[in-house]
Amino acid sequence: MYIIIVGAGKVGYFLGKRLCASKHTVSIVDKDKDICEHVAKELNALVVNGDGCDPDILEEAGAKRADVVAAVTGEDEDNLIICQLAKELFKAKRTVGRVNNPDNERVFSELEIDVPVDSTMIIGKIIEEEVSFSDVVKLMSFARGKLAIVRVDLSKDSPVINKPLKEVLLPKDSVLVSILRGEEVIVPRGDTVFSEGDDIIAMTLVGGESQLINLLLGKL
Repeated sequence: MYIIIVGAGKVGYFLGKRLCASKHTVSIVDKDKDICEHVAKELNALVVNGDGCDPDILEEAGAKRADVVAAVTGEDEDNLIICQLAKELFKAKRTVGRVNNPDNERVFSELEIDVPVDSTMIIGKIIEEEVSFSDVVKLMSFARGKLAIVRVDLSKDSPVINKPLKEVLLPKDSVLVSILRGEEVIVPRGDTVFSEGDDIIAMTLVGGESQLINLLLGKL
């Protein structure tokens, strides 16, 4: 894929490094000339020095042929503008916007950013899980805020323990993505049997999490 990353701070740099290692074609945009020079030396990517909110800069970075435009600057306003320009002006197939202020996630979704990533929320959930040993963690939402990925740790009291998936009636518009069992990653199939301690990764519509949780854990 051809991917444009706007913002070459730590998030943008390591994202670019990972995508380059995965053999994607990457273009990185940043306002800071010194940062651009450093990134150009470190990564096998096209680096453009300029304001990603400027359509000419996005075009120079290859926005007309980009499969994905990821705006990961430290400014939500810039990330919104960049994603909207990419979508409306350059017809990018997919836009990803970093949400720095969690209060802005709804705005990102309403303005049809394909994948708003609220890093604060994700990190917060991870911290809460470690501190409280909570058995449910909502990881993130995407698809314009309509879908959510949920992680559920099955306790010994779970009503689905020792049952095969084909005997478990999932809520409407919910699907199990994977089961983490120790070091093993299992792709769920009809004859897959749930075990105590399984980490279930599931996808559901936003608002339907409680039904899924109640089914898997027997509680709200």
